[in-house]
Amino acid sequence: MDTLSYKTVSANKETVIKEWILIDAENEVLGRLASKVANVLRGKNKPSFTPHVDCGDNVVIVNAEKIKLTGNKMNDKVYVRHTGYPGGQRFATPKELLARKPISVIEKAVKGMLPKNTLGSTLFRNLHVYAGAEHPHQAQNPTVTKLNTLK
Repeated sequence: MDTLSYKTVSANKETVIKEWILIDAENEVLGRLASKVANVLRGKNKPSFTPHVDCGDNVVIVNAEKIKLTGNKMNDKVYVRHTGYPGGQRFATPKELLARKPISVIEKAVKGMLPKNTLGSTLFRNLHVYAGAEHPHQAQNPTVTKLNTLK
């Protein structure tokens, strides 16, 4: 048996082929969208996945304000932040957050599903979320992808 034929190939920054993917978030469930987008950002849908390398694609999400949440999460779920001052804890529901800053709901969901280290920060920079149907990434020719075709 030739042992050289079983050599493991690890991707690195130079050998990774990154693509641009466009996803329409209209009428999509937040958690399902976020988990699939996190997998694409991480590169787990590619055969050349390497855990310590940014081998994922760039993802553009449009229509972020038209996202859905199942059940009564739109009113019951709570996002907590702190101002840094004593007694500075602030609470917001997804309904309030969508009205004020619709892209942050998707960004928070995806960021929570990425690694909590410098690789996760690098991967998060490959995510571009927009509230309307317009986006400034036409020059990259993103491929329009349906959510159910992603792995």
